Amino acid sequence: MTPATTVAPPARVVAPAKPVTLADTGLNVDAIASLILKTLYTGEARGTGLAAAVKLPYGILEPIVAQLRTEQLIEVKGAAGVGTAGYSYAVTDLGRDRTRRYLDACGYVGPAPVPIAQYLAYMAELAHIRPPIDQHRVAAAFSHLIMEPDMLHQLGPAISAGRSVFLYGAPGNGKSVMGQGIGRALGGDIYIPHALDVDGQIVAVFDPVTHEPIVQEQDSLLRSEDDADERWVRVKRPVITVGGELTLDMLDLRFNTLSAFYEAPLQLKANGGVLVLDDFGRQRVNARDLLNRWVVPLESKVDYLNLHTGRKFQVPFDVMVVFATNLEPQSLADEAFLRRIPYKIVAKNPSYDQYCRIFEMNCRRVGVPYDRTLVEYLHDRYYVPKNLQRRGCHPRDLIDHVMALCRYEGRAPAITPALLDTVCATYFIEDGQAGPTAASGR
Repeated sequence: MTPATTVAPPARVVAPAKPVTLADTGLNVDAIASLILKTLYTGEARGTGLAAAVKLPYGILEPIVAQLRTEQLIEVKGAAGVGTAGYSYAVTDLGRDRTRRYLDACGYVGPAPVPIAQYLAYMAELAHIRPPIDQHRVAAAFSHLIMEPDMLHQLGPAISAGRSVFLYGAPGNGKSVMGQGIGRALGGDIYIPHALDVDGQIVAVFDPVTHEPIVQEQDSLLRSEDDADERWVRVKRPVITVGGELTLDMLDLRFNTLSAFYEAPLQLKANGGVLVLDDFGRQRVNARDLLNRWVVPLESKVDYLNLHTGRKFQVPFDVMVVFATNLEPQSLADEAFLRRIPYKIVAKNPSYDQYCRIFEMNCRRVGVPYDRTLVEYLHDRYYVPKNLQRRGCHPRDLIDHVMALCRYEGRAPAITPALLDTVCATYFIEDGQAGPTAASGR
């Protein structure tokens, strides 16, 4: 598949306002002081360096740093420039003892957390300005895929409503990729907090593995970091995919007993975006147990998480869940649960014409000429006599196999019937087990 040539119109970006006073942060002095001490525990840092590490303006830190100096927990090791922001600070022996106690209680070191109340307010504002989803926006978001108009017509209302979707059908027809398209349709960037503060407990939210930060040009008219709270990271709208490795504990707070702080569950990391459960029904945990975990959140748009202290707190469930499976929905969930997923959409095999278009698109992707007779050859030589079903992934896979074969044999990239025969011998099942009905008709 090739990158899309058109994209969904940009959505408004909501940036959390940069705090000016200590009250604006929603944190108390002790919480910020502990972060300063833990930051200095591994070495000296200037005042500006402390501000960069905890992601708060130095004007907020300055009186707290002065108090730590008064208590002889930190000391000045040098100075540069004008003002205390240029001082180089280090912890004292007394400060080291205090810092070790802080680290025993919570090993989190990094940007200051965002109080849960501020996160709830931001997510409420984000939901309020959700961009309108219409046919043009959806068509643009899926323009990199070859899809039936009927399929887009079914997906569009689900995206517009922000409701979860059950995508089912044969494997290889793009169910997982559709999750990316849904994220493109929603469009826009959002802000993710580095961490949350819940009654003094730290929950790490930003994940560089699943979130894609936005790097803005210094002279960009869209640049907003100067006015944004740096405790938040601007990212592309999250689209998180999880497959057979999914377990129930990944949907709840995970407390690390060594570091003594929490990692946010998948649905919290995906808030404001899309969570794709790929190969649903093939996880190591029973599908019904997973579904039961989300019966209430899917309907109420609210989730509840538990701290190890026994405290239960509420978070928004503003995430579009895509259940992608090649199993029958009735075999995975009962009627009561399926009712809570109002959009159940089948991903059909591509028609002959769609198969040709997918083949052509992938030829362009690898830079080789497209010849429709090659598709005719595959159809007459393999699909009909071997009783094979057309799948949307076949053109991409076969062409990639041919390109790998050309590289291996040191020949110029090209697609020929002979090369297709070679790769088909290792791609298709020879005994016709791929499907009960021949892919006939053009």
